[in-house]
Amino acid sequence: MMVNAGKKQAALAAVDYVQDNMVVGLGTGSTAKFFIEGLAERVQQEDLQNITCVATSIASDELGRALGLHVVALDETDGIDITVDGADEVDPQLNGIKGGGAALFYEKIVAKASQKNIWIVDPSKQSPRLGTQFKLPIEVLPFGSHHVFNYLTDLHLDPHFRVNADGQYLLTDSANYIIDVDISDVSDLKALGDELIQHTGIVEHGLFLDICDTLIVGTEPTTILNRIN
Repeated sequence: MMVNAGKKQAALAAVDYVQDNMVVGLGTGSTAKFFIEGLAERVQQEDLQNITCVATSIASDELGRALGLHVVALDETDGIDITVDGADEVDPQLNGIKGGGAALFYEKIVAKASQKNIWIVDPSKQSPRLGTQFKLPIEVLPFGSHHVFNYLTDLHLDPHFRVNADGQYLLTDSANYIIDVDISDVSDLKALGDELIQHTGIVEHGLFLDICDTLIVGTEPTTILNRIN
């Protein structure tokens, strides 16, 4: 199955989890885009009533509004029923790395405010161990960012600032930088995540541990995996 076909299949399967009167978190990225389009189509066809959406990025906010979805700020809700988002790498325990689209900070805030988190991926995103096929994104404040870079170097994580095509540092929606690091040799990812988030200057990291409740993989037929608590 082609990658885009797998993404779309997983995304449309996730739309079936949305019910009337729900607050729905809209993820960010190419797979989440298929979900937003599928959700909007269901709403336009009046298969779904009274759907309120919260976006995880400016891009998803703009797309949702353009397609006629009712998108509000997170603080205008009492919480989110389900959030549907993609992932860059997922292990067998449904832990993941996110942030390839530089939206990891907002994505994690929305995920933590959600009663249920559904991830939608094509089969290429499944991995036996996190870090084997994707770098870990870390969002950092611009002020003092090179000191954070040196700290990550001291941890032997081979850091690299993420840049745009013009060579300038990429800016997130929060006007922060992204530093991508190599965690392929890290044995205790939870300990690493706990250490990173305590370091001054680091805003958030892309380790999403014990967050995904249901993983939908765009295989033929569709694979649905639920996290075992």
